Amino acid sequence: MRRIAVFALVWLCAAAQAEINVGSKRFTESYVLGEILTQKARAAGEAGVTHQQGLGNTAVVFAALKTGSIDLYPEYTGTLAFELLRLDHAPTLDELSKLLARDGLGVAIPLGFSNSYALGVREARAQALGLTRISDLVRQPALELGVSQEFLNRKDGWNALRAAYGLPQAPRGLDHGLAYEALKAGQIDVMDVYTTDAKVGRYGVRLLQDDRRFFPPYDAVVLYRLDFPRRYPKTWASLSELENRIDAKRMGEMNAAVELDGRSFAQVAGAFLGAPAANAQAARPQAARSFMQVLFGPDFGRVTLQHIALVFASLIPAVAVGVPLGVWAHRSRRAAPAIMAVVGLLQTIPALALLAFLITLMGTIGAVPAVVALFLYALLPIVRNTASGLGDIPPGVSESARALGLPSGFRLRRIELPLASRSILAGVKTAAVISVGAATIAAFIGAGGYGERIVAGLAVNDAAVLLSGAVPAAALALIVQWGFDLLERRLVPAGLRLGEGAGRA
Repeated sequence: MRRIAVFALVWLCAAAQAEINVGSKRFTESYVLGEILTQKARAAGEAGVTHQQGLGNTAVVFAALKTGSIDLYPEYTGTLAFELLRLDHAPTLDELSKLLARDGLGVAIPLGFSNSYALGVREARAQALGLTRISDLVRQPALELGVSQEFLNRKDGWNALRAAYGLPQAPRGLDHGLAYEALKAGQIDVMDVYTTDAKVGRYGVRLLQDDRRFFPPYDAVVLYRLDFPRRYPKTWASLSELENRIDAKRMGEMNAAVELDGRSFAQVAGAFLGAPAANAQAARPQAARSFMQVLFGPDFGRVTLQHIALVFASLIPAVAVGVPLGVWAHRSRRAAPAIMAVVGLLQTIPALALLAFLITLMGTIGAVPAVVALFLYALLPIVRNTASGLGDIPPGVSESARALGLPSGFRLRRIELPLASRSILAGVKTAAVISVGAATIAAFIGAGGYGERIVAGLAVNDAAVLLSGAVPAAALALIVQWGFDLLERRLVPAGLRLGEGAGRA
């Protein structure tokens, strides 16, 4: 336990001390571009570089940049203008730079391609209904639309598009990667796509013409903190070499290499930058990877240690705080309802909402807000089981101890807590198992762990990658439960265990 705690502290410190942090959003193209920026920055040799990949939607990544949790990330001019700056026109790069400078940010290095939004329909369905333009959807009110949650809520997304075209449909929110499978299976008729999506051609998706020119240009650029070029001049010079290096065709090919050929983001980025090993690997036909190869990939040890660190870095302080709170709730009839209400309320807050609140409150992303969130979630079972365990002690035992004149603290340490140890340990075990599952959400804010694979699997719709995160998380939950069963045999007084065995018999 001590070694795990030491590792957790070292990992938290290391996470806080990374020198250059590159961010990316939770879709394939952003992963690939983030990895290209990371490898290019690393090649400059000026500082250590970490890719905080798949941080979530635009709002989360932009907040991370503003607070300094990351130094730069790939973005699109249309998203900057309409979603983040709330403009009503397509500005020039110079105009964007002036507006962003107020927040200490800058935009530069146009990468050479535009990736606009579009609406896509299966080719056969489009031919059957005569759909070629977005305005054709007006006369098909029964069509099922599925769009990403981000598109559903963006200023330049569904609501504005519906108003511009007078569309009658009410779409449902779907993960972008899963929407292609739903379109292929006929569960939806229309989805939002990025024009460089790899699956547009492979799945036979017809892009409807934007006949009212609703969507602005979405030129790919680098969004960065203004002081970054001054702090890392060699790295900035290296990144600037990427200007106009990627056209739309090449970007689509790189997306396809990840989503359709099963290559990793790092391999695709390395091949683009001309890394010899990556090019040699890219030249070879890519054999289908088995699930076991994906499960025990090169990152298995890293994500496993990160996941364990997240769980125990939150569980240990939760025990230190939760047990005294449980004792207080047991001894104070006035305080008990308030304590139980607060820890119960914390348990009901949705994980993503709690993480978003903590990012805003703490001004950072990564391991620290993730550990705080897991700590709050772990309190309820520990507090409740401590209070109920103490409450189950026969009154005669406590009265006898008082009759002997034993001090309150001594009675608590030597009599009451040992007698309640089974219940307390059961609460800690429940909290630990809950934390193993909840820690997968932490990947949405760059805290790593098995959730990193789950998020990546969702982004590229790769079941093997997704399960390579879900399966070890479930296995770790079982291992934690067995570990606490063994710990119970060591910590719980033998008389209590014998009593339970006799009762069962």
